[in-house]
Amino acid sequence: MNDFEKLYKELRKKYGAPKEQWSLWCKRPKNESEREEVVIGAILIQRTNWHNVELAFSNLKKAKVNSLKDILKTKPQNLGKLIKPAGFYQAKSKYLVGLAKFIIKAYGSLTEMKKVDGKKLREELLKLKGIGPETADSILLYALDKPFFVIDEYTRRLVKKRNLAKNFSYNFLKDLFEKNLKKDFRLYQDFHALIIIDGKNSKIKQN
Repeated sequence: MNDFEKLYKELRKKYGAPKEQWSLWCKRPKNESEREEVVIGAILIQRTNWHNVELAFSNLKKAKVNSLKDILKTKPQNLGKLIKPAGFYQAKSKYLVGLAKFIIKAYGSLTEMKKVDGKKLREELLKLKGIGPETADSILLYALDKPFFVIDEYTRRLVKKRNLAKNFSYNFLKDLFEKNLKKDFRLYQDFHALIIIDGKNSKIKQN
């Protein structure tokens, strides 16, 4: 067993299965509506915390904007107001519209999109405005069940703390995790979620 597998086992033993927000993100299998919620959440979570995302989701649900098609039917300025709690709302409303348009026009649904090769999808997602590697991999992993490991600040901090690497660039760490773990989207979903749970826990203890 290598260091990455040991780390996963350690976190799993410490926290069990990922809970709270992760009960949806790590749910298996997901229906179309749950997959769409993850896609929307992947944009809303950019540069903010989950509490603010929940407030934005609450507004969307009250306004009955629950799907990618609903997003396309909503006026951009109204969409911006609904997601305002998540911050950067003007930019994020444009990103959401662009992403929804792409998914519906190119694939019709996330269920159909899921049938396509992950590398091809990643290239397509990265061409969209507002979608960087972390957001693209979050969509691929949590909404489309593709084994693409997501790297974020919590992952970098843990890698540094455990002395698992000296290079902290996105692509290097992504490759490092993927080379050292079985290619299994379930494992990747739970491991990444547990890294964030652990990171938030450590932060609370420090404060």
